[in-house]
Amino acid sequence: MWWFQQGLSFLPSALVIWTAAAFIFSYITAITLHHVDPVLPYISDTGTVAPEKCLFGAMLNIAAVLCVATIYVRYKQVHALNPEENCIIRLNKAGLVLGLLSCLGLSVVANFQKTTFFAVHVCGAILTFGMGSLYMFVQTILSYQMQPKIHGKQVFWIRLLLVIWCGVSALSMLTCSSLLYSGSFGADIVQKLHWNPEDKGYALHMITTAAEWSMSFSFFGFFLTYIRDFQKISLRVEANLHGLTLYDTAPCPVNNERTRLLSRDI
Repeated sequence: MWWFQQGLSFLPSALVIWTAAAFIFSYITAITLHHVDPVLPYISDTGTVAPEKCLFGAMLNIAAVLCVATIYVRYKQVHALNPEENCIIRLNKAGLVLGLLSCLGLSVVANFQKTTFFAVHVCGAILTFGMGSLYMFVQTILSYQMQPKIHGKQVFWIRLLLVIWCGVSALSMLTCSSLLYSGSFGADIVQKLHWNPEDKGYALHMITTAAEWSMSFSFFGFFLTYIRDFQKISLRVEANLHGLTLYDTAPCPVNNERTRLLSRDI
């Protein structure tokens, strides 16, 4: 059995691969059509102009759905492993809320371009990166709380390093973007898709975009650490049959018969 066939390990793998594909395809399209500069554009800039914005939006909406599924499965896994630990239960619920808010922000970013709805786009970015960073932090604390009986120490240290990486990137992006959009470098900077080294604020722009890409990679790495955990989860769907037809009829002898639709054994 291949590793991606074990349990639900395909779920975080699909999330990372699909999201990375959305970034890559929209980037290649935007570069080919000369809509953005090849060197470190904003991720959202590669999905601002048609036709790449259509591809960017559609693929990120699917990525948001995959992210919701991954976060929910992780929530149910932690809940099943620690049903009576109050601290872990509270952290697990907080992680679920933060993760779902981050997914909502991802969908907002995908559908509201910064050149059209800048305020909405920024709110979506704050939800995506801000709530996503907090989600990673909460999950790292959970990994610490669950070791060594349930969680391995190696996974905790990997996640801690990824959270530190994410935090440094977030701080750099927040600081430089605040300076860049303070108004000192012109009012049309929001609409700007092409930058020259001679432009005012070029250095801040490059640091901000590099930090944004770096932060995204830290997210990818974090979700990839779920693969081993998800290999221990199986999915089973059961249907309860209450009649021989789909009409409202009297009960029949096959009441409560269970038919297994899908079963995956590890």
